[in-house]
Amino acid sequence: MQVDASAAPGKGREYRPSFADDLLLAFFRSKMVEVRVLQSLFPPLLLVLYKALLAPIANGQLAAMMLEARATALSCQWLMGPCSVNSVTLPDGKSWSSGVFVEKCKYLEESKCLGICINTCKLPTQTFFKDHMGVDLYMEPNFEDYSCQFNFGVAPPPLDADKALKEPCLDICTNAKRRRELGRNSSPDELSCPQV
Repeated sequence: MQVDASAAPGKGREYRPSFADDLLLAFFRSKMVEVRVLQSLFPPLLLVLYKALLAPIANGQLAAMMLEARATALSCQWLMGPCSVNSVTLPDGKSWSSGVFVEKCKYLEESKCLGICINTCKLPTQTFFKDHMGVDLYMEPNFEDYSCQFNFGVAPPPLDADKALKEPCLDICTNAKRRRELGRNSSPDELSCPQV
């Protein structure tokens, strides 16, 4: 990672992927279909111990603020691109530094598919953090600028109320382009992503 020494701390950092990052990204893309892939990235028993011992401290606040948000921001740039820790407003009105803002998700941008984002990233990742690490996570992808807000400590809404699952197919999606070329976007159902 190269850092501009003249930039203010925490600002102006430019992330440039290395060869190892490219290898990790290729592996992740080939394997990330289910939650068990995320499980396989951790040593045996680590997730069980984490969920039992760390997640309950301060109702998950320590885990959400100190470990998940910071660890995600530091360790996942190879997949998502530049990201930073930010504050999240919780349902009770409190604010925690338990968010991660991804400036422009490489995974979404390169897949060009809302369905791939939802089914191989958003839903499995939310499930993984809740079920295997004991901390709620609500991911809010922005399909216009390809940013994504991770809200650790915030439960995701029910699937029928999650606005990300109601988005139309992305303009850059090859399937959507093909349907436009064939003149098949006459009804709202035809605008929705067939993969979601």
